[in-house]
Amino acid sequence: MGYFPFFVDLEGREGLIAGGGAVAARKLRKLLPYGPRLTVAAPEILPEIAAVPGVTLLRRAFEPAMLAGKRFVIAATDDRETNREIAALCRERGVPVNAVDDREHCTFLFPALVKRGELSVGVSTAGASPSAAVWVKERIAEGIPENFGELLAYLAALRPRVRAQIPGEEARSAAFSRLFSACMEEGFPLPQKTLAAVLEGAPRMGRVYLVGAGCGAADLITLRGLRLLERCGAVVYDELLAPELLDVAPAGAERIYVGKRRGRHSMAQEDINALLVSKAREGKTVVRLKGGDPFVFGRGGEEALALQAAGIAWEYVPGVTSAVAVPGAAGIPVTHRGVSRSFHVVTAHTAELADGTPEDWEELARLPGTLVFLMGLSRLEGIVRRLTEAGLPRRTPAAVISGENAPRPMAVRGTLGDIAERVRTAGAEAPAVIVVGGTAGMALGSSPLPPRTAERFPGLPLAAAAPLGGPSGPEPGTQPP
Repeated sequence: MGYFPFFVDLEGREGLIAGGGAVAARKLRKLLPYGPRLTVAAPEILPEIAAVPGVTLLRRAFEPAMLAGKRFVIAATDDRETNREIAALCRERGVPVNAVDDREHCTFLFPALVKRGELSVGVSTAGASPSAAVWVKERIAEGIPENFGELLAYLAALRPRVRAQIPGEEARSAAFSRLFSACMEEGFPLPQKTLAAVLEGAPRMGRVYLVGAGCGAADLITLRGLRLLERCGAVVYDELLAPELLDVAPAGAERIYVGKRRGRHSMAQEDINALLVSKAREGKTVVRLKGGDPFVFGRGGEEALALQAAGIAWEYVPGVTSAVAVPGAAGIPVTHRGVSRSFHVVTAHTAELADGTPEDWEELARLPGTLVFLMGLSRLEGIVRRLTEAGLPRRTPAAVISGENAPRPMAVRGTLGDIAERVRTAGAEAPAVIVVGGTAGMALGSSPLPPRTAERFPGLPLAAAAPLGGPSGPEPGTQPP
């Protein structure tokens, strides 16, 4: 049935800890920030307990008389039967008791605690698994800023001003909500001009975060990106995103799709720029969510310039780029000692040029290391032809990888001489990453691992641990001459 999580005022309340060892010390440390008056009773008491100021020490075994006047008791002796006797006496007298590691004899449990100033978050599994409670506590703690206690103190100091300035409970509640949001987004203390505007409910300029969602599974987004999603007012998103990420945004946040894919453009880039400016001027915190990284052929720079020109505050939050992550998922490192000491990322879709492919093929063919082409599957034959005409041998390893969010994830390996035919046979579909160079012949496989837990982001699916399959190509480690 579980335990109801009461929050109890312990300030000045008398409490007894029966026991003077390590367990008693842990309980003591948990209780001290809440201000009780504690007595520790045990024949032997650890020096770290004895050194705590304000704690009454009774260096003798537990006696029933010690329960007089106590508001709560922790039975933490080294003897289980003694703890149960103490618990039975407490039950008879109606004194709340915690018998350590003995749920059946407890009337209250110690939660796993997260504390930030006046904020206390308690987690309990009703004794089923303290380790699970600690795990949940750590996940919660990761999502709460370290200075959250200072923020609460700042907001508490403003309460008299809000009460004096704003009549009506509903209007005050709205002002407190605006204050909290402003502090979370802009930091604190707020400048006096900003504070006055927030209290008056004056329109505020929002800001835009250009966030990379990573490549593939939802939990490849950065922790900062995830936290911004959790409190945004609007999310403007692209194709190739794990759909679960949209569920992270608040229920009331706008979700606006602006994705582009070959032959199917939802919105022109100029219109996306205008949309970001418009939503920020509505006072919203906008997350512009992009697959991979916003500044790697994601046109994030164009959006940043538009925001800058409009006077909108913006911030870049990097993501895992597909140029590295998609080959890596197929067991292809873009650099590898003895094979490739550099890599070069090239867009294979250049609308300004006659055939839509890059210039300077001779220069590309001369570059050492690995060539990575993005957005180029429809131009694969032209890329192969241009590279071989520029001097790259036809036996140079090549691979085409459709990532996890593609309609048909696969990895196709071959050489410049046969990769186009292999891709046709396999039926690979865009979006795909093309890799050319020695490492394209590698196929590093993960060792079998047990299923992982989504430690950072519970509820979000995990990145695939094993490389993508596909027709085999040259032997791993093959290098062009």
